[in-house]
Order: sequence, then structure tokens, then C-alpha cells
Amino acid sequence: MVNYKHYIYRVIWSVEDNEFVGLCAEFPSLSYLAETQSKALLGITNLVRDIVRDMEANSEHIPEPISEKQYSGKFQIRITPERHRMLAIEAAEQNVSLNRLVSDKLAG
Repeated sequence: MVNYKHYIYRVIWSVEDNEFVGLCAEFPSLSYLAETQSKALLGITNLVRDIVRDMEANSEHIPEPISEKQYSGKFQIRITPERHRMLAIEAAEQNVSLNRLVSDKLAG
């Protein structure tokens, strides 16, 4: 049984709606508008709770909470050979591995 409280929630301000928007990363099509941050968070949490209960009742696949997934720390990406060469040169110039260079770039 999935615990809806373990999903990734966030609240942002919507200039367009002039309200706070509650969002859930695992259910990107859902949102909840409210006048305060706390109401937006409560609203999206309750909405997800209701959706998960409905999905359970109908034996539908329920997304696993991102917070409960195990990650290896490895992923592959395809880039052009030219970009690969440029990154390898940059890594060599900085005397670091290509992996370290790309990891640092992703970290911002």
C-alpha cells in the first residue's frame, strides 16, 4: 500500500492565477489552487490521497513515491561526438575525470 504522505509536494506562487499552487511530482497533472501556502499544500495532499485511494479501489497502478525509490547514482546520456570531445578536453585541462566534470556541471 502506498503512503500518499511520502510523495514529493511543493507549493509555488502563480502570478497568472494570483494564488498559491500545490503540486505533486509523482502526479504532474494534478494541482491545487489556494490563497495561502498552507491551504495549497493541504489541498494537494488531500487530492493525492483521494486519487491514490481511488486507484487502489480500482486496482490501478499507483506511482511509487520518489522518496522511496533506490537510485544507483549512474545514468547514461547520449551527446554528439563533438560535445563529448569538448567535454573530454575541458576535463583534461582541469585535470579531473570526465565523470567529475559532468557531475560538477550538473550540480551547478
